[in-house]
Amino acid sequence: MTDPDFVKGNVGGVYDDRECSCPREFYQRGEINTSLFFEDCVRSIDFVLAYRINAHEPTELENTEKRRVFEANLISQGLEVESSQKDQIWFVKIHAPLEVLRRYAEILKLRMPMKEIPGMSVVNRSTKSVFSSLKHVFQFFLRNIYVDEEIFPKRAHRFTAIYSRDKEYLFDIRQDCFFTTAVRSRIVEFILDRQRFPAKNQHDMAFGIERLIAEGVYSAAYPLHDGEITETGTMRALLYKHWASVPKWYRYQPLDDIKEYFGVKIGLYFAWLGYYTYMLLLASIVGVICFLYSWFSLKNYVPVKDICQSGNTNITMCPLCDWCNFWDLKETCNYAKVTYLIDNPSTVFFAVFMSFWATLFLELWKRYSAEITHRWDLTGFDVHEEHPRPQYLARLEHIPPTRVDYVTNIKEPTVPFWRMKLPATVFSFSVVLLLIALAFVALLAVVVYRMSMLAALKVGASPMTTSSAIVLATASAAFVNLCLLYILNYMYNHLAEYLTELEMWRTQTQFDDSLTLKIYLLQFVNYYASIFYIAFFKGKFVGHPGEYNKLFDYRQEECSSGGCLTELCIQLAIIMVGKQAFNTILEVYLPMFWRKVLAIQVGLSRLFNNTPNPDKAKDERWMRDFKLLDWGARGLFPEYLEMVLQYGFVTIFVAAFPLAPFFALLNNILEMRLDAKKLLTHHKRPVSQRVRDIGVWYRILDCIGKLSVITNGFIIAFTSDMIPRLVYRHYVNKQGTLDGYLNFTLSEFKVIDSPTLYSLAGDLSNITTCRYTDFRLPPSSPEKYTLSSMFYIILACRLGFVVVFENFVALVMILVRWCIPDMSVELRDQIRREVYVTNEIIIDQEAHRARFERAKRSSSVLQTPVDQDMDAASIQEPNAKFINIEKLLTENLTQIEMDAIIHGENPITGISGADCLDEVHKKLSD
Repeated sequence: MTDPDFVKGNVGGVYDDRECSCPREFYQRGEINTSLFFEDCVRSIDFVLAYRINAHEPTELENTEKRRVFEANLISQGLEVESSQKDQIWFVKIHAPLEVLRRYAEILKLRMPMKEIPGMSVVNRSTKSVFSSLKHVFQFFLRNIYVDEEIFPKRAHRFTAIYSRDKEYLFDIRQDCFFTTAVRSRIVEFILDRQRFPAKNQHDMAFGIERLIAEGVYSAAYPLHDGEITETGTMRALLYKHWASVPKWYRYQPLDDIKEYFGVKIGLYFAWLGYYTYMLLLASIVGVICFLYSWFSLKNYVPVKDICQSGNTNITMCPLCDWCNFWDLKETCNYAKVTYLIDNPSTVFFAVFMSFWATLFLELWKRYSAEITHRWDLTGFDVHEEHPRPQYLARLEHIPPTRVDYVTNIKEPTVPFWRMKLPATVFSFSVVLLLIALAFVALLAVVVYRMSMLAALKVGASPMTTSSAIVLATASAAFVNLCLLYILNYMYNHLAEYLTELEMWRTQTQFDDSLTLKIYLLQFVNYYASIFYIAFFKGKFVGHPGEYNKLFDYRQEECSSGGCLTELCIQLAIIMVGKQAFNTILEVYLPMFWRKVLAIQVGLSRLFNNTPNPDKAKDERWMRDFKLLDWGARGLFPEYLEMVLQYGFVTIFVAAFPLAPFFALLNNILEMRLDAKKLLTHHKRPVSQRVRDIGVWYRILDCIGKLSVITNGFIIAFTSDMIPRLVYRHYVNKQGTLDGYLNFTLSEFKVIDSPTLYSLAGDLSNITTCRYTDFRLPPSSPEKYTLSSMFYIILACRLGFVVVFENFVALVMILVRWCIPDMSVELRDQIRREVYVTNEIIIDQEAHRARFERAKRSSSVLQTPVDQDMDAASIQEPNAKFINIEKLLTENLTQIEMDAIIHGENPITGISGADCLDEVHKKLSD
């Protein structure tokens, strides 16, 4: 278990300085790619800085001085640099020696793999899922769906511990790839972000590579890919061929390999996206079944037959606007058919199912996330251990440190509340409110446009039918709304980032969470305001013919005779599907466009040559990566935002668009592979970032799930016609059918009671009355045109349905959360066992080290060669205790057995509590 030479070196404080460079840590290839190393082909290139000479000489002199000081500071931190020039571009290649890696791994509290223990088998890091017992039955069929282990072999997972130079004997730092390329790049970036450079007036923000790039001192800073996408033997090529390929859409993702290449943050995003897409499959199947049911039952729906039959041509409807003409109800025949496809008995079932699905998805994701967190050694990661942002410390540089962080126990400055924190928060809140108001102004503009378009289509030289006019006006207004969304989103993103910077967040995680909440709130209002308007406000407060409620002297929009559910569906479909299609086009072609623009700027016209160059694949890796686009620290933000907005469309308004999960599934299958291809092909390799989970996005998803219960209940109750149909079937019609339901929903108005309608009727003396959708008393009643008792009966039923629906769904959600624990029992026990075994390893190593130190210092006691051999054997030979400890990891131990192990000690096996284990087994067998 212990290398004697290494033990002696550790004890004496002498370390082997050989470089354990690992630019290709996954697979072996035939020859070394020399462009991944310095000129000596020994030291690996861990980071690259690139810059171009500025044509303006005074500016270039200033930039040269900044680069000189900055690079000198890097060298003072122990980094090694080497410069090269290619095509008028200078490249500063950076290498982190072993001593720098050791020092900063301890500062960053990185979890590193411990030494392997001979005789101990690989720990099984996956737990049983709900369907694991059935998987072996379908193994033959699932072989082509799971990750191909011949291409992406399972990784041997070792015990890890937080790295410390005081306990370095626990780690084999001389092992090849102990510090992987991802760890190396992360450490170098940490150093780059905190080095100062000269600036005028001693500016507080004169530090960090990001600032230098923003000022044009450097052009780019990036780690290197391990090779070209066509280069055999590289992880980049394997991922491109077997993961980023759209024809491989049906296969599981190699998440462990993605995490090792791109880091935990990107790995978690693809794990979440894959699981979300997997869960959408069930929702899509149920949604398609409900849609097919409505399609096949359409021919038997009585109200549609009443509208479309020729005998009902004499139903004259009141005008939809002040200058519109009277229209025939039969014109809305097709519109009524489309309405039934959305508003039918299966709508309630699907709304309840989707509320259950949303809860099930989040609970199962928490369970799956716990397994991933354990497998990727994120269990003990604490956000408070994260170092403060450089921008945060720079702005507080003039404030003495007064607060002691309760986790790191390090003194840090505190943001003055009254002077800095409160004004920034108030200003940020005020601007967010202003932007929300701007979104409502855009909504009002869309409403005015839709009303104007409807009037133009009905009053023009060749007026359209009412059904076609409503559909066309709604669709065109939705497209206008979509264009406004993209314009406002561009402005929101820049303002939100500026406001978040003013709020002085300590860590990058806190900064990202605050920025996420701001942008999502603005995007929520931007995307959903028009949908909420159609669902809950349009046509609800219009009044009645002769006495319409007007806003700014304009009559409000009305819904058709079948309600606003079809318009809501059209608005949802165009915004959701149109947004997804537009984003997909942007993701495919925009990176290609910017890469060509960058190539033109750099002057590398040979990029456009599609002829493969074998020498180019292994030379100048740093040059080829310079031509790629920068991913950025928040590159995943738009990806998460797009998916979470889609999740809102799928859950919040699913009662109005049952095919939303199906379209989301199709989009996500393509989105997953296109995101992977974009990362591998068009972008520089991102720097690995360590996170514990998907962050604030989970809380947003949870809030969306709770909001969806409320919205779907109100959509079914107030936007659809389900409640009036039930009241008519069980309260009005004694036969329990819908015969006469159409006439039940229409009220009558006498044209002569309104001068406006009377003037529109003109000489057409046959139009004496018109019908409109409402529950009001007829003209013959003494209280004509007032709300009838049936209106209040239906209103009471609507409110009662909302209460019953939401309480029933809430009960189902509580049961789902209760039945599905956040962590499986197997995983919980395995974590306890691994913590126990890791502590045993550390204690045993400490004991060995203490004995060795004591024997070394004991000059007064002479040892015989036999005694020396025995002492060396106690240090050098593998400890049989750990072979017995390994059994704990493979045993299915109960709580009693585990307690027996922890609280006892067997001098023979050396395992705590092992002497009680036999007794426990006897009692259990009895």
